[in-house]
Amino acid sequence: MPVTKQNRRNQDLPTINERIRFPEIRVIDADGSQLGIMQPSEARRMAEAKDLDLVLVSDKADPPVCRIIDYGKFKFEQEKKAREAKKKQHTSDVKEVKMRYKIGKSDYQVRVNHAKRFLQAGDKVKATVMFRGREIQHADLAEKLLKQLANDLEELADVNQAPKREGRNMMMLLSPKTKKEGGAKAKKEGSNKPRREKPAKPKLNEAQS
Repeated sequence: MPVTKQNRRNQDLPTINERIRFPEIRVIDADGSQLGIMQPSEARRMAEAKDLDLVLVSDKADPPVCRIIDYGKFKFEQEKKAREAKKKQHTSDVKEVKMRYKIGKSDYQVRVNHAKRFLQAGDKVKATVMFRGREIQHADLAEKLLKQLANDLEELADVNQAPKREGRNMMMLLSPKTKKEGGAKAKKEGSNKPRREKPAKPKLNEAQS
């Protein structure tokens, strides 16, 4: 039988009350207690007596399981759970920040802020230093710049891929730092250890070339 618009609308409707047409169903009351197996018509009368709805919650069981509840509240809770599950299923993307090895201080800070925003959103960051012409001879300065960026983002990011040449560019890959249990405790216990000096930051130009 061809699928019509009316059929599609019927398929989208929730399976509640009169739309429950199984010969027998297992019924759960509003308080969670088991009411046993009965015909849908009997369960509907019980739901109507409480000014509630009879809602199908599992059609895979034998017999199918229905519950006497407020359908409006049930729908709200289901949508809320779906939204929360979607938030937890965030897919990590790779965002890119590009710069030149002669980048100025203000432009560099803009790149840092962009990278922070990406990392806080749960995305990875590909930092790329681009070369023009003979600038490729200054790959060492580009590497220092990327290491500086890693240092400036060390509270938020781990280095997945150390700086390396990629064609006429140099790139580095950062990922959001994973929270470790007891991290604060370990930091406190190790506070008496001598601090490791960070590498000196390369001098940035006041204006981008």
